[in-house]
Parts: sequence; structure tokens; C-alpha cells
Amino acid sequence: MKLIERYLEYVRNVKRYSERTFAIYRDVLKSYVTFISKDAKEADDSELLESLNRSEIRQYEVYLLDEKKCKASTVNQHLSVLSGFCQFLIKRGDIKANPVKLVARPKMDKRLPEFFRQDAMEGYFQQTQRYASEEYLGQFVELAESESKSSKEVYEQRLSRLIISLLYGLGLRRSELIGLRIGNVNFARKVVNVVGKGNKSRAIPMDDVLADEMLLYLKAVEALVEGDRTASEPLLITYSGRELYPVYVDRVVKKELGDSTAFAGRKSPHVLRHSIATGLLNEGAQLNSIKEMLGHSSLAATQVYTHNSIAKLKAVYKNAHPRAKSRED
Repeated sequence: MKLIERYLEYVRNVKRYSERTFAIYRDVLKSYVTFISKDAKEADDSELLESLNRSEIRQYEVYLLDEKKCKASTVNQHLSVLSGFCQFLIKRGDIKANPVKLVARPKMDKRLPEFFRQDAMEGYFQQTQRYASEEYLGQFVELAESESKSSKEVYEQRLSRLIISLLYGLGLRRSELIGLRIGNVNFARKVVNVVGKGNKSRAIPMDDVLADEMLLYLKAVEALVEGDRTASEPLLITYSGRELYPVYVDRVVKKELGDSTAFAGRKSPHVLRHSIATGLLNEGAQLNSIKEMLGHSSLAATQVYTHNSIAKLKAVYKNAHPRAKSRED
């Protein structure tokens, strides 16, 4: 279908959405075409345009909820993609109004962001400190020079520790971590330049500890690849020299945090991002500062972390406030 192809080109080249977001848009539109047509391969633009009405889109919503058993969040995602597509068609003059706006969306349960406690994170960094040390670098270099099979394990331990340090220390999204290039790090100014959603750039300060850890890691990479690398090359690479990929990062987070009882619940890169945001707020950081660090487009996205702080305050009140304790007595 030419209309969908043109919209996807617009999403990729004009809106400059990430590859992950592009894939979501492509899959949603493919799902919708499959729903409206018995033979998706034979469907044409006229059939697609005819289907863009309130009744058909409402049926698609019911199909996702009842037959596909999709969560409300997934259904809302589908409707958002279709709404964006309709807005694109309105600008082109293909349709006059956006029918998605006439369809009531399923309500989603409000879920507070999960996060790890600061003491749990500090415990992790203390236990893995040796992986970020000069001594450990020396051990890896010796193993790499002798082409020992153990060099892979030593390298991956160093890399895994740095992945956690960057996700938590800088509050990065997974895609932002993968997209980091050597030239994005300014060691003199102690700043990391990150390209986030919508190709928007932001500068995030880093402390001396993280800067030193990155420098030691880069020395390990030099021993691994046996040569200098350019500023445009990935900051983090696998033992085989590949750029990191989403599944690799997810596995590292689960492996690094999965063996400790201090880390309950879901273990993902995004939970680490939530954790530093919540920790900063609890320590008195201003919402606007946290917003800038995380690369949120609006303050509303950052304000969700205040709920975690309020929950913590309630727990402190219940356990420590004299009047609250006296009521329990």
C-alpha cells in the first residue's frame, strides 16, 4: 500500500523516529491492514481509506481486546499509531477528519514506576568494584595478549559493570546507551552528550568515578581490538567487536541484578532509569533538573516520580511520626 509506505517514510525521514518506534508503527499498520482485509497482499489504498471510520476502528479495538487479548496499553498504542496515520492523511487531503478521535480508548491502570532502592544499588557497585579497577584491566590485558579463553569472561564482567553504571549513573534509555559513540564523551568537561527521542541532544554531567571507569574500559577495548578507534565508533562493544543490541543489554541487566535478593521485581534498563530519577528526587533535586537529565519532552512525564516519593514519605510518617505510632499502640 503506497499510503502506508509514504507514511512510514515520513515517520523515518521527517519525524526521525528511532528504529524501534519505526518498527512499532510498521507492525501496527500491518496488523490493521490484516484486520480490514481478508487478503492483506491484495488490499489497496481505496480499501484502506474506506475503512478509516469510527465503526471500523471501534471493531478493530474490540478485536484487539477480546480476540487478541491485548492489554489496554497495547490497544492504546495501536490507536495512537492509527491516529497519527490519519493526521498524515488529513494533511494530504485524503480524508477530512480523524475517526480515531471518535473512539473511546480503554482505561489503563495507573502503575507507579518500579525502582531499586539506593542502598541496593550501592551494594551492587561495592560488590563489583574490582571489575572497574586498574588491577582488573591489567589482568584482562595479560589474558588478551596470551589469547587466553578466560579473556572473554573478564572482558564481559568489565563491560557488564559499565552498562549498569551508565544506565543508572546517567539515567539513560536502552537505545541511548547503545547509540553512544566515543566522541559523545567529553572527559575534560566530564560531560556525556546523548542523542535521545526525536533526535534531540542533551548533555549529562558525570562524576569522576564514572569517568575513570569509562577510561579504563576504553583501554580494555584497545587491547581487545589491538588499535585505536575513531570518535564515530560505538563506545561499548561486545567481546566479538559488535555494537551492543537490545537483547544483549537486557540480558546483562537481568544477569547482574538477578542473583541478589536486594533487587525485587522486574529487572530492566528502564527500571534503572526510574531508580536514579526517584533517588535524585528523594535527595532534593528539582523536577526541572531531572526532566533535563532524562530528556523528557514535558514536565508531566517527570512528575510521575513524585508519587514514589509521596509513598516513601507516607511509610516514613507511619513508622516514625509520634502521632502515627501512638495510634498503633
